[in-house]
Amino acid sequence: MDECQALDNLVAGARAGRSASLVLRGAAGIGKTELLKHLVRSSSDFRVLRASGVESEMELSYAGLHQLCVPLLTDLDRLPEPQAKALATAFGMRAGPAPDQFFVALAALSLLAEAASNRPLVCLIDDAQWLDQASALTLGFVARRLLAESVVLVFAGRDSGPAGVLTGLPELHVKRLSDHDARSLLDSVIPGPFHPRVHDRLLAEADGNPLALLELPRSLTVAELTGGLVGAEARPLPIKLEEGFQRRIESLPADARLVLSIAAAEPFGDATLLRRAAERIGIDIEAAMDHADVSGLITLGTQVRFRHPLVRSAVYRAASASDRRAAHRVLAESIDPDAYLDLRAWHSAQAATGPDEGVASELQRSAERAQARGSIASVAAFLERATALTPDPAERARRALDAAQAKLQSGEFDTAADLLAIAESGPPDEVRLALAHRLRAQIAFVQNRGDEAPPLLLAAARRLEQTDLALARDTYLEAVLAAVFAGPLARGPGIREVIAAARSAPRPEAPELPDDLLQALAVSMADGYPAAADIKKRVLQAFRDEDAPDQRSLRWLWLAEVVASDLWDDHSWQLLATRHVSITRNAGALTELPHALDSRSFVHIMAGELAAGAALIGEVDMVSEAIGSQTARVQPLVLASFRGREREARSLIDTMMSEAVPRGQGAAVVVTHWARAVLCNGLALYEEAMAAAGEAAASQEQFGVARWALPELVEAAVYSNARDLASDTLEQLSQVARASGTEWALGLEARSRALLSPDAQAEQLYLEAIERLGRTLARVDLARAHLTYGEWLRREGRRTDARAQLTTAHEMLTQFGLEAFARRAERELRAAGATVRHKRTIASKVALTTQEEQIARLAGEGLTNPEIGARLFLSPHTVEWHLRKVFQKLGISSRREISAKLPHDSSATTA
Repeated sequence: MDECQALDNLVAGARAGRSASLVLRGAAGIGKTELLKHLVRSSSDFRVLRASGVESEMELSYAGLHQLCVPLLTDLDRLPEPQAKALATAFGMRAGPAPDQFFVALAALSLLAEAASNRPLVCLIDDAQWLDQASALTLGFVARRLLAESVVLVFAGRDSGPAGVLTGLPELHVKRLSDHDARSLLDSVIPGPFHPRVHDRLLAEADGNPLALLELPRSLTVAELTGGLVGAEARPLPIKLEEGFQRRIESLPADARLVLSIAAAEPFGDATLLRRAAERIGIDIEAAMDHADVSGLITLGTQVRFRHPLVRSAVYRAASASDRRAAHRVLAESIDPDAYLDLRAWHSAQAATGPDEGVASELQRSAERAQARGSIASVAAFLERATALTPDPAERARRALDAAQAKLQSGEFDTAADLLAIAESGPPDEVRLALAHRLRAQIAFVQNRGDEAPPLLLAAARRLEQTDLALARDTYLEAVLAAVFAGPLARGPGIREVIAAARSAPRPEAPELPDDLLQALAVSMADGYPAAADIKKRVLQAFRDEDAPDQRSLRWLWLAEVVASDLWDDHSWQLLATRHVSITRNAGALTELPHALDSRSFVHIMAGELAAGAALIGEVDMVSEAIGSQTARVQPLVLASFRGREREARSLIDTMMSEAVPRGQGAAVVVTHWARAVLCNGLALYEEAMAAAGEAAASQEQFGVARWALPELVEAAVYSNARDLASDTLEQLSQVARASGTEWALGLEARSRALLSPDAQAEQLYLEAIERLGRTLARVDLARAHLTYGEWLRREGRRTDARAQLTTAHEMLTQFGLEAFARRAERELRAAGATVRHKRTIASKVALTTQEEQIARLAGEGLTNPEIGARLFLSPHTVEWHLRKVFQKLGISSRREISAKLPHDSSATTA
């Protein structure tokens, strides 16, 4: 059959050194588990690891991953220490700070790859739709990063289950049996005579589902089978199957039903615990299991295994509410309290008949233990149940607020909102209500970084002023950040209103660095850019001097980088962005890492290090794919615009505008206008560049990009013969450049002023611009200063001098990869009488993929395969596989030769 052949192909690929992942999808009973059995038979020389999801209200984070990895944990010490520590902490094997969940995923990838280096692996995950959230996320990450490790990773899940983190993986939909095969199977189940109408009816209802063909006939009496008196029922097949199992269960003896209920209530198939629980209530489990109908529903060996998940759900639903509580109660009493505190607390909660503070407190402690392991989904589940069992209204509201916070962190926004309603309905408490308002605003910001969050955060900050000033000021900073993202599309209070409110808040007696940052932003907005320049410089210096920032300062490091870009302080921006990347990488904080990498990629692009910037942008793509982030990002369109690749850039610009405007993401719109101005200035489409730069520059209340648009607007306006607009814009630029006082800002101001100055002054200004920009990291702006100076010299008739400047510009712009600006310089060179010869580079002769180039650059910088793998979220084996292809394409035999064969950025590194 086709499905078996597809699985055999995966095994053959793994024998040849290739990894593969596959999601088997199909209805309950369609045969997915049988296909997994076939996979095991066809890979008899492989090591087989298994895990299975279980339908349960309990969320024990990493339970499924732990089930899969238990046989490999003796090799944990072979992983890099940070990865081994993260995985051991997640599994509760050692204490330590909560690890980032995606760092745990990287460790799991390394563990599987290490195991497969000795013997190929087959990893089977059945009932994947019921995996705990953390395990599903981790295994989805691993599946996407496998390539050359000899690992086959196969998930089996239902069609109706949420696609979630498995979306985008290769899928195989298990087909129904053919009519002929279905008829043969049905005939084998009921060998005796039965009415043709019943025969046809069963075939139609089963619709080729093997389990249905086996089980539906059991639900009919002999009279119904032979007489054909069966009514038509329009109900889903799984419900009919489950009801058939329920009827079989109801006919069992009481002891057998109770044992089955206990087994169904215990989600992990612990046979020892089931035996202990049966003994506690005086049931002879062997006698109970000896019943013929029981053996067709469940097997008891080293693990408890139900014949099918529908049997487990049928058993649990067939039990009365009191029997379910009794099953959970005896499980709680039978669990070793020293080893499985959290499991015991959960079963005690399920056994509770009403509010119970003792059980709620146990769940609270379980949540604290889960928090220490980084199991945020478990924290949320424990706190949600604790909330329901808390008798005191005030304490219930407090726990509901904590549960809502955990639900937000685990991405369950709707449940978080429901818990917030409970928190807000408790007895009057200004602190709790203010925190609830803040959390509601945070939910809005996380869901859509648009214009909904700023007014909510602002209101929450005002309420917190009276109860927790430090938290109020942090909330004001959150409101500022939200307002920055909303930008000019803010429909409520914008950045100016938010900062004005923040400035009116009381200053703490002992201000910390984030407080000073908020003050700097407030002064800038209220009193203008020049008035705030000095305080912003002091804040930046304080951030620079913090070798080991505390958690509160680290949280606002990205906003400090925005301030650095706003001041055109290239050296502070580079230092802070590099530190930010290093800290988030070392901590494994993958949810924060994209922001740090994006900021650092901007610095690379401004420095003309486009290949290094592209590498970081590619890394962000990898991280975003791994963590399932769908956030629209501007860096790819900025890179395409600087490169001057018109078709690509315009497509990205159009996409960004269509996505960002409806979401109210005004900051992305401003960046997009600025990027279009850069693109069009390179293409010499000056009127379009003028319009785009004007749109971006109109939002001067925005930090950073809106001011970067000013020199673009001056250049475009001069070349569009709109000198009045150029003059007005130059005055704006001069004001902020003088206040900034950096060489970058003053160099841009000199270059822009030269475009508008009479001949006697223009040359000195061009030379000043080149001198100042030459002392900065802003190599792109330096090259453009040579270009505009050369263009002016040619117009002045000084062709020899023009050729010197234009040649420098052309060489720099070509080296950087700014293709449109390089073509503009080439046209000017030809007009000045020069012959332009294009240098062939090694890079033009080979076709490295983006990932191959990333790996090659990191290897050229001296990183080992494990270090490259950790950086790019690949196993060392996959890195080695890519490097072999790089060596072949570049015609080299050692890492020492890589750097010489790749196109170079000036002083480029990918850190």
